[in-house]
Amino acid sequence: MIPARYAATRFPGKLMQPLGNKPVIRHTYDNTLATGLFDEVWVATDSQIIYNEITSHGGRAVMSKKSHESGSDRIAEAVADMDADIIVNVQGDEPFVKTLPLQRLLEVFESGEGKKIQVASLMQVLKEQKLIDDPNYVKVAVDLQMNALMFSRNVIPYPRNRDLPIVYYEHIGVYAFRKQALMDFTHWPLTPLEAAEKIECLRYLEHGISIKMVVTDYMGIEIDTPEDLEKATRLLTGVS
Repeated sequence: MIPARYAATRFPGKLMQPLGNKPVIRHTYDNTLATGLFDEVWVATDSQIIYNEITSHGGRAVMSKKSHESGSDRIAEAVADMDADIIVNVQGDEPFVKTLPLQRLLEVFESGEGKKIQVASLMQVLKEQKLIDDPNYVKVAVDLQMNALMFSRNVIPYPRNRDLPIVYYEHIGVYAFRKQALMDFTHWPLTPLEAAEKIECLRYLEHGISIKMVVTDYMGIEIDTPEDLEKATRLLTGVS
């Protein structure tokens, strides 16, 4: 499922911005479909424009019946009556979707221990200090089994001991859920840490639901600003 909201705070209409020969959202849809990992790929949107863009090119889309605070809520409405076990949330502004990270994300549900996992997500190593300090980059701290301990826009862990090497992880907003965990999420009210940080996955942690984290290489470029779109265009065309 690809949640696709038309009105974005920092870059309204970003999903319909042209990237090469088609809009951002269709790159995301086509590349997700091309992985071959999923039985079905859908866009869940509040926009008739996005709905028409996907369906007019042979894709599957569903209109939201009501407004939602998060992509997870939008997806939950869309899948409520679908027969599905594992649902993957691929953000609509991730046009350079790759197969391997999504494959690794799905694999955590397959082992004996995987049957206990309810939610999993992706992260990547952050190395540039300006990105580590940037609140737009959500950081995640994990335990020794790679389960999330905390998500924050602040720097975690705080480097009190600067003699130790510290690995910082950026949370990539790609999730995989068991359907029941996703439906539970939508029935819980907004939680205190979630409200403070504006990070929806904290709702799971605050209800005692573990999130298994999977390390991946960079997924591409997330389109949040016009500058990101320029970077994506250069990446697509091979212009440095």
